[in-house]
Amino acid sequence: MAKLTLTSFVTLDGVMQAPGGPDEDRTDGFDYGGWSVPFADEDFGTFMNEVFDRADGFLLGRRTYEIFAAYWPRVTDENDPIAGRLNALPKYVVSTTLDKADWHNSTVLGGDLAGEVARLKQQPGREIQVHGSARLAQSLIAQGLVDELNVLVHPVLLGKGRRLFPDGGRPTAFALAGHRTTSTGISILTYRPTGPAEFGTFALDQ
Repeated sequence: MAKLTLTSFVTLDGVMQAPGGPDEDRTDGFDYGGWSVPFADEDFGTFMNEVFDRADGFLLGRRTYEIFAAYWPRVTDENDPIAGRLNALPKYVVSTTLDKADWHNSTVLGGDLAGEVARLKQQPGREIQVHGSARLAQSLIAQGLVDELNVLVHPVLLGKGRRLFPDGGRPTAFALAGHRTTSTGISILTYRPTGPAEFGTFALDQ
């Protein structure tokens, strides 16, 4: 039975929009695209290779799917640890506007997100992975559908942009399952949900 994992690049103020390039996503006038690129190093590459090595399929939002589909099929080295898996493994794109998805081994999903995720999890394998896909990621987190979350916190603050954790999600506690730091200062944090958030007080007894 596969688990659903989400890997997200975020800034110190939680922005996840357009980490990979200036034209990746200019929605709402966002002009800071490409903010993660200066921090890429060997440590970062090693971690991402490890993540993709565990993949048995990918669940993507429409925008991220189209960005990936325009880039990764052009990387034809089958030994490339990321391209080899993205090009070969099943890809499920969540969209109400796409009629078909032409990238090899792609399927368009619509309708009940929770039901589709439950069906994917019933398949044998290790991980169905979500990368990028801001709106999809927010929906999955809000509905408590993510089994493991890799948050790569970059040492930069932008002040605007779409954030990974929007208002309205269910209060949830997480356990730290792994952590490391890259040479450029990216904090890589892996969390697993443990149940509802708990609350207390530091107030002195009266």
